[in-house]
Amino acid sequence: MSEDEIRKAWKDHPMLKPKIEKVVINISVGKSGEPLEKATKVLKALTGQTPCKRNAKKTIRDFGIRKGEPIACIVTLRKQKAIEFLKKALPVIDNKLSRSQFDKHGNFSFGIKEHIELPGVRYDPEVGIFGMDVCVSVSRPAYRVRNRRREKAKICPKHIVKPEEAMVTAIDTLGVEIA
Repeated sequence: MSEDEIRKAWKDHPMLKPKIEKVVINISVGKSGEPLEKATKVLKALTGQTPCKRNAKKTIRDFGIRKGEPIACIVTLRKQKAIEFLKKALPVIDNKLSRSQFDKHGNFSFGIKEHIELPGVRYDPEVGIFGMDVCVSVSRPAYRVRNRRREKAKICPKHIVKPEEAMVTAIDTLGVEIA
């Protein structure tokens, strides 16, 4: 389907129009202690939310990582906060996404090499520079019935977001170019 056909279908059936459900920002440091605390401080400054630490799933001797050791921190943004963060983060990658960044369910992700590239962030020599992964989840209204605890229900295959629809949503909401 072309972009115009997709937009026409959304106009005829508003429940088919996807929206940005959440944005997950991940900074993986690879070791616990002071570097992880600095990354947590950076994420809190960028998003205004307290990050959650993530533990290593297995031991990797070459990297000095032990199972259960905290090595990363993440923040989940929803609704307007998510869109505001994306509008700050996408100019860092020149508002361009490639088709390969979209998965088969319409979600997309991109990386930021240095957090100081974001507007309004200054370099602090005590903190250093961190890269981050930004994962965006796109879904339709009423998709929650599949994931809720109480009275789960199946979703019709037509109701699952396709990559093309997610691309049109990203173009409309965020003003990105798809290469």
